[in-house]
Amino acid sequence: MKILVLNSGSSSQKSALFEIGPEVSPDPVAPLWEGKLDWDGEHERLTIRNARGKELRDEAKTAADQRPASVEAMLKDLWRGPTAVLQSGMEIAVVGHRVVHGGAKLTQATVIDSAVKREIAELSAIAPLHNRVAVEGIELIEQLLPGARQVAVFDTAFHRTLPAEAKIYAGPYEWYQQGIQRYGFHGINHEYCARRAQGLLHCDLSSLKIITCHLGNGCSLAAVEGGKSIDTTMGFTPLEGLMMGTRSGSIDPGIVTYFMRVKAAGYDELDGMLNRHSGLLGISGLASDMRDIVDAMQKGNDRAQLAFDIFVHRLVAEIGSMAASLGGVDAIVFTAGIGENSAEVRRAACTKLQFLGVKLDHSKNSRLPPDADISTKESKVRVLVIRAQEDWAIARECVRLS
Repeated sequence: MKILVLNSGSSSQKSALFEIGPEVSPDPVAPLWEGKLDWDGEHERLTIRNARGKELRDEAKTAADQRPASVEAMLKDLWRGPTAVLQSGMEIAVVGHRVVHGGAKLTQATVIDSAVKREIAELSAIAPLHNRVAVEGIELIEQLLPGARQVAVFDTAFHRTLPAEAKIYAGPYEWYQQGIQRYGFHGINHEYCARRAQGLLHCDLSSLKIITCHLGNGCSLAAVEGGKSIDTTMGFTPLEGLMMGTRSGSIDPGIVTYFMRVKAAGYDELDGMLNRHSGLLGISGLASDMRDIVDAMQKGNDRAQLAFDIFVHRLVAEIGSMAASLGGVDAIVFTAGIGENSAEVRRAACTKLQFLGVKLDHSKNSRLPPDADISTKESKVRVLVIRAQEDWAIARECVRLS
């Protein structure tokens, strides 16, 4: 069965084609084809790789807001031109979509029909950077591959097991009755990493207390006990919690009312301030990419150093919070762009976590190992680096629902 996965982000569009037989491997399988579009202002970059990870196409161009057309052109490269791996799009049986917000109703992966699509669209009011582009992707597939079954896999679904004390905000109880609660995000990868950690540690998942640290342009932690999410840092929207690439994470809500009252700030200004002009970019004034922050920091840039220090401070504080929710921790997992690639962030965080019994093997940490234990033998807490495999996890859900 050939399965196409669309992973729509606010500033990127990833696609991967998998071929999966009736016996699904418990370990990730490399896609036959991968395509990725990145947008930075008016610039667009397209990268296509084959099953061996070889780059088949890499081009950048100046482009206006033409996201749907660019995504359509990228997907058509699957069956036409020099990067084609299919005879036609009709070979694709199922298309799986990563959908960031499923709300209170969509709590598990599901086949997409008109009602599901409508619910996803309505939730764009909560996750405007993500759900809108997911709907665009669904509608594009309806036009491009009308014979394919479409499946939605939700980032919020893994966190449906949050206990009431973790998911209900301390506002008026009517909020909760209206659906305003902590939903949590990055659940597809948090769940995958917890299960992958089980395999790496050769332990029964039901006995493990794990903190998964999804650190990318968006960042969140999850406290996973017995394979279930019992606490997390993101909340009603993907804005709560850790400092991120361009997002502020948690702040005093009084700051928002201050800007409304004293500065007469409106929605667009506040949304831009919190979602696009804060985080690493807002503090450093340089970049939202941790690699650029570390490079500038090492060259003596004080604001880059401050951005790094705040990021680590918030990360360590929230790891401590997750450990408290779990009543202890057996393993800490670092995953996603920063988690997998920044030895500096892992080292700084683990140094501050020695009170938990964390002891990092600095030699292993510096070698950037995928899916490996980078703690010492004496460490009371295992420290793992696990490569994010959201596309593979989505493909597996598509098989399950087929």
